[in-house]
Amino acid sequence: MADIIEELEWRGLLAQTTDIDELRKALADGPITLYCGFDPTAGSLHVGHLMQILTLARFQRCGHRPIALVGGGTGLIGDPKPSSERSLNSPETVRGWVGAIRDQLAAFLRFADPEQPAAASDAVLANNADWLTEMTALELMRDIGKHFSLNPMLQRDTVRTRLAGSGMSYTEFSYVLLQSYDYLELYRRYGCTLQTGGSDQWGNITSGLDLIRRIAGNEPHGAAHGLTTNLLTKSDGTKFGKTEGGTIWLDPHLTSPYAFYQFWFNTDDNDVVDFLRKFTFRTRGEIDGLEEETRDRPARRAAQRALAEDMTRLVHGDGEYSKVREASQALFGQGELDQVDAATLDAALREVPHTTVTSFAECPTVVDLFAQTELAASKSAARRTVQEGGAYVNNVKVGDVDARPANEDLLHGRYLVLRRGKRNVAGVVIGT
Repeated sequence: MADIIEELEWRGLLAQTTDIDELRKALADGPITLYCGFDPTAGSLHVGHLMQILTLARFQRCGHRPIALVGGGTGLIGDPKPSSERSLNSPETVRGWVGAIRDQLAAFLRFADPEQPAAASDAVLANNADWLTEMTALELMRDIGKHFSLNPMLQRDTVRTRLAGSGMSYTEFSYVLLQSYDYLELYRRYGCTLQTGGSDQWGNITSGLDLIRRIAGNEPHGAAHGLTTNLLTKSDGTKFGKTEGGTIWLDPHLTSPYAFYQFWFNTDDNDVVDFLRKFTFRTRGEIDGLEEETRDRPARRAAQRALAEDMTRLVHGDGEYSKVREASQALFGQGELDQVDAATLDAALREVPHTTVTSFAECPTVVDLFAQTELAASKSAARRTVQEGGAYVNNVKVGDVDARPANEDLLHGRYLVLRRGKRNVAGVVIGT
C-alpha cells in the first residue's frame, strides 16, 4: 500500500497530525476509513473546496475508504466566521444545497459498482442530518455537552475575536459540539478513524477526537486520528479562488467551463508548480519537468496549460475540456469559430473585453467596434490597425477602414470575434 503521508508531504499538503508515527502505523496496517465534512453554505462547492476533496481522493487511490460528509444538519447553523454572525438559511434551502453538493462530491470519488464485487476502498456519501436531526436538546446537553469544558472553547481564536467585537450567539458557539459528534457517529457507524480538513479546522478535529476518547474509549475501532492540510495562499498575497468576477464555482452554471479553464491558465509563474502539486495527480517527474520548462521557457506557459487541462477535465469532464480548448484556439485564429458551440463561445467572449450592440441594424463599423472594446486606443488607432493589416473579424482580415459587419458574419446569429494581431481579442454580442 502506497505511503499517503509521504505523498502529502512532498506535495506540500501536510500541516498537522495528532501523532504522525501512530497514524503511519495505522495506515500501513490499513486500509482505514477517513472523512472530511462539507457544509452547504451555498448551492455549489468552489475551487477552495478542491484541496479537501482531492485529499480524500488521494487516500482512496492509496487503498483507503473515504467518507464525504455533507452537513445537512451543521449547515443549518454554519461554522462560526471570524468577523460576524452567519445568516441562517431555511431548512428547505439547505436541503436543496445538500442535494447539489452531494452530486458534485460524487464526481470525484469512486463508489461501489453494483455490477462489480465490493472493494474496501469504495467511498461513502453521508449526511449528518441523518443523526443530528434525530437528537433532542436534552440528549445534546446531557450526552455530549457534559464532555466539553467551557475554558478551551472560549480560547478558540474565532470565539475570542468575536467576543472582543460583535459578539457570538450560543448557536454558533455550540457548533463544535455538533461537528465533534459527527466524528463520534462516523466512528461508530463506519469505523472511521481519521478526520481530515484545512488547518483552520484543527480545533474542531481535536475536539472530536477527545469526544471519541471520552465516550467510546477508542473501542472497538482503536485510536482515532486527525490530519490537516495547509491553507492555500498565493505568492502575491491575494486570496486563492477569487477573481474580479467573484468566486470560482464548480457548478458550470455559476462559473462556465471556459472561465474555469481560464482561472487556472492565468496562474502566476510563481504559483503554478505549487498548484500542480496540490491539485493534480501528476507524478513528481512530470511536475519537475514542467517546473524546469516554466523556468527556462516561461512564455510557453506549459505548466499553466497542463494545470488548466487537468482541472477542467477533472471537474467538467473530457467533453467540456475539448470544447474549451477548441474555443481558445479558434479565438486566436488557430481553429474554426463556426465549430464552437454557442454556449462556449458566449462564455469565452464574456471573459475578454466585449461590447453589446442592441440590434444588428445599429451595428457600428469595425473601426468603431475596435475603439468601443478598447482593442484600439482610439478610432484613429483602429484605422491604422486596419491599414497595417492587423484587424480581424471572425479570423478574417479586414482591409477597408469603412467596413461594417454583415448579417452573415454573425456567429450563432449574435456574436462577432474581433482580433488585433495575434494575441488581442474582444467580442461583440448582439442583444442583451
